Amino acid sequence: MRAQRRIVCWVCLLWIGAAAAFAAGIEAETAEATARKLVAEYGEEQSDRIAFGVDQVARRWWEDDGDAAAFDAFCLENFVAEPQKLAETFDRIQYVMEQIDGHLHEIQRELASPMHLDTGEVAAIDTLFGDVDLSAHVDEDLFRSKVAFVALLNFPVHTLTERLQHGESWDRETWAASRMMDRFAQRVPARVAQQISKTFTAADHYIAGYNIRMDRLVTRDGRRPFPEGLRLITHWGLRDELKSQYAEDNGLERQRMILEVMNRIVRQEIPALAIDNADVLWAPETNEIWGYDAESGKKTSEMDAVRENDVRYSKLLEVYHAVRQADPYSPIAPTYIDRRFNLGRQIPEKQVEELLVSVLSSREFKETAKLIKKRLGRRLEPFDIWYDGFKARGEIGQAELDRLVGERYPDVAAFQGGLPEILTGLGFAADKAAWLSDHIVVDPSRGAGHAMGAVRREDQAHLRTRFGPDGMDYKGYNIAVHELGHNVEQVYSLNGIDHWWLNGVPNTAFTEALAFVFQNRDLELLGFPDDGAESRHLEALDTLWGTAEIGGVALVDMGVWRWMYDNPEATPAELRVATQRIARGVWNRYFAPAFGVRDQDILGIYSHMVVYGLYLPDYPLGHMIAFQVAEKLRGGDFGKEFERVSRQGRLTPDAWMRGAVGSPVSSKALLTATRKALEAID
Repeated sequence: MRAQRRIVCWVCLLWIGAAAAFAAGIEAETAEATARKLVAEYGEEQSDRIAFGVDQVARRWWEDDGDAAAFDAFCLENFVAEPQKLAETFDRIQYVMEQIDGHLHEIQRELASPMHLDTGEVAAIDTLFGDVDLSAHVDEDLFRSKVAFVALLNFPVHTLTERLQHGESWDRETWAASRMMDRFAQRVPARVAQQISKTFTAADHYIAGYNIRMDRLVTRDGRRPFPEGLRLITHWGLRDELKSQYAEDNGLERQRMILEVMNRIVRQEIPALAIDNADVLWAPETNEIWGYDAESGKKTSEMDAVRENDVRYSKLLEVYHAVRQADPYSPIAPTYIDRRFNLGRQIPEKQVEELLVSVLSSREFKETAKLIKKRLGRRLEPFDIWYDGFKARGEIGQAELDRLVGERYPDVAAFQGGLPEILTGLGFAADKAAWLSDHIVVDPSRGAGHAMGAVRREDQAHLRTRFGPDGMDYKGYNIAVHELGHNVEQVYSLNGIDHWWLNGVPNTAFTEALAFVFQNRDLELLGFPDDGAESRHLEALDTLWGTAEIGGVALVDMGVWRWMYDNPEATPAELRVATQRIARGVWNRYFAPAFGVRDQDILGIYSHMVVYGLYLPDYPLGHMIAFQVAEKLRGGDFGKEFERVSRQGRLTPDAWMRGAVGSPVSSKALLTATRKALEAID
């Protein structure tokens, strides 16, 4: 392969002399002896490739893969020196993996279809089939069969630093080979992977049951502000209820009560009996708790408000200790933090932090806070990080929208048949619209809807959305247009890509950005014109405020994970204290100057911190990326531009963005639009 010859020289410098610290059965001396034999056979001109290839295999070779003699024999038999044969090896691995992953994906889609699609009652046997996962052991089988070791012996595993330093000079073949090796960069034992999965499942189960009975909350004077039956999951339900109260006459009292609930949770002062319990009344302000008789509707005796005892932080520590077990098996990303940023997001942690700070420390953030204060007619309070007043409220009634959508799309077949018209309405040429429509299958969804891309190029992408007895309603249509954006990106970035290993986009934020571009034009497709500059100004302000809010939460998430790695023997109580200190530090540095209040814990409330492990930074990054891409696609030939950016494939985020909009991932577009909005909106 042409690209292979160009990239090996600088890679080897990073590997030569490196001890095989992660190898379970191969000593460094054995690997060095094997490398000398290969150099003797193939010549000094191959020494660089040999050095790093043998080292890569040694770092992932386990005792049950064979002894030193088996390792030596494998390397001597499977090193590929001739460029044409090397290219053929790459092509074969690429083709076979497309077929393996693609067919397994199609099988999994079929197994899960009764649960995902609205096609009738789910039988017991369907539920059992839904638990079958034929792909669970594929990667380990690739190592057991030594296919993975052939790849490791002959192609380099790249770090993010290497990609950022050298990626601009790579051709598409080099990028494809580099992405192939992501598949074999880690070899985590099944027992470790299973323990990680089990721990995340336990954390998820804990959060899934963490509901607050809002109808059992009482004020200091004994009133119950929330309606009977209101039960909300933390933090999502609490946050959304708080946001909804901006439109209510007596909303401020309820918002303050929700804030106190959140603070009690973060501080672990919440009484254990108050969690998802309809048989007690709880006063968050005073932290008192009483028994409650539902039949009479009266409180009974006061109860002991024993706190939850740091269960929240115990679960987070369990997640930390579980994922840390994989550290020794990931040579190029030896911590979970490295794996989330360098392997997952492909953006260095430091760069992510700088992007978040660029929004939080901006003049635009502070001036938006002043605008919100003016609109509310009061001083800002900590919960105003979720201010919901910048939404453009259209004049078209929900009933009218439901009628229009239902008439146009009464069933699945109508929406399937309407795809070409939707795509041409967005700006795709007729032939492209027809080609895209042929690659997308519309399915009736049981849930809200989602897009399921294909993996093999011979397969089709699937668009899942809801259809009621009277056809599609506006909510289903809005979701469907969003999912169609995903599907179009999926088709272009798979069927329109030059190398299968490059299929897709750099990370989740990018496909969400492209889908939101579709979704934001849903009313236009129904015949309602764009309502102009004012809606775009409101969108900018809303995005800026949301980015700042979740950016602050993400900084807390990142800070907590750094602290855990620095304090591996910490107790749950110590982690609780540290989390509060980190949350207050972020608040005081970035939010207090805009809000006028210090030492707040609210940034520590997100349940993601417990159950999703450093997922939170994806949200503010997604907001920034979406804004950059939307600004670029808003002008010019929409269809051609959408195709062009989607077909770049899975480069690094900065490389993808440079190709898409001419600049790396940045907050500049969002801040510039916010500045214009602040000047235009009083």
